[in-house]
Amino acid sequence: MAKSLRSKWKRKMRAEKRKKNAPKELTRLKNVLSKVNADVLMEDVKEVATVVTAEEVKEKSEMLANTPEGDSCSMDMDVKRNKRSLLNEHGQYPVWMNQRQQKKLRVQRGKKKGKAKSPKGLAW
Repeated sequence: MAKSLRSKWKRKMRAEKRKKNAPKELTRLKNVLSKVNADVLMEDVKEVATVVTAEEVKEKSEMLANTPEGDSCSMDMDVKRNKRSLLNEHGQYPVWMNQRQQKKLRVQRGKKKGKAKSPKGLAW
């Protein structure tokens, strides 16, 4: 469900709105924290957002820079997908593919698997 063009458009626009409003929300959150005692509100903020101090971020970046894996910025892609049928190892199609495309590929796969039967002759 939720594969119609209208719902796709709505999801896309909601994501853009989130991107647009994220800086405003962050500044508002920082203002609230600066005005009131920060220790009291940190517990409330932890439910909404992940609070990380600058020292922790610096330590993490230093640790990543020191490891040999930190130098390469490649992602590990666990999904192995067949290039012809676009199926992954669990037999699932990609998220972006709609039902018509899936049905079309399924029919093509079925034709290749089955052998064409020769028509039966007269039975006498």
